[in-house]
Amino acid sequence: MLKTIPSFSYEYLFEEQGYTLIAGVDEVGRAPLAGPVAAGAVILDISAHDGWLEEVRDSKLLSARTRQKLESVIQREAIAWGVGMVSNADIDDFGISRATRLAMKKAISQLVIEPQAILIDYIRLPEVNLPQMGITHGDSLSFSIACASIIAKVARDRLMEEMDERYPGYGFSRNKGYPTREHLCSLENIGPCPIHRLSFHPLKPQLGINDDF
Repeated sequence: MLKTIPSFSYEYLFEEQGYTLIAGVDEVGRAPLAGPVAAGAVILDISAHDGWLEEVRDSKLLSARTRQKLESVIQREAIAWGVGMVSNADIDDFGISRATRLAMKKAISQLVIEPQAILIDYIRLPEVNLPQMGITHGDSLSFSIACASIIAKVARDRLMEEMDERYPGYGFSRNKGYPTREHLCSLENIGPCPIHRLSFHPLKPQLGINDDF
C-alpha cells in the first residue's frame, strides 16, 4: 500500500487551467460481501492551508476515531461535500464497476455547488461532462480525494453498524461486510441476509447464481 502525504499538486494543475472548484471523488466498499458501495465528493478551498489538512490521509490508513473527527472538520470546512451509495441489490443487477461509477455520480450530484473539474481515485467517469483526471493511488496523493475517501468511509461504516442491529449474527459492526473469518462462518451457519451481495463469491456458487452479472 502506498504511504505518502497528500498535497494539492493535482488540484493546482487544474487551477493553472482556470478551474477553482475542483471536486475530489473516491469510493469505498467494493470488496465487501454485504452492504452498499459508497462514494464521497469534496470540494476544498485549495488556497487554504489549514492545520487539520496535516492529518488527512487515505481513509484506510487512519483509525476509526481519526476518520470520525476529520469527517466533522471536512463537512464544516469544505466548500461542498456529498455522499452517494448504491445498494447491494443494484450491485447484483449492474455489477460492481457500474455500481461504483453510479455511486460517484450520486456523490457529485449531492454537492451544493457544481464543480468545474473532478479528480478521481483511479477511474474516470465518461458519463460526467467535466474535465477530469483519474489518478492511481489518488487517495494517497490528493487532499481532495483523500477527504472524499474519509467521508465515504465514515458514512458507510455508520450504516453497517446500523445494519448489525437490524441483521445480527454477522458481526457487521466489526467487519463492515468484508469477508472476515467471522463473517464467512456466519454465512455458512445461517446463510445470507437481505443486504448480502448474491453475485459475489462465495455467495454466488452457494446459491446457484448464474454468471450474467
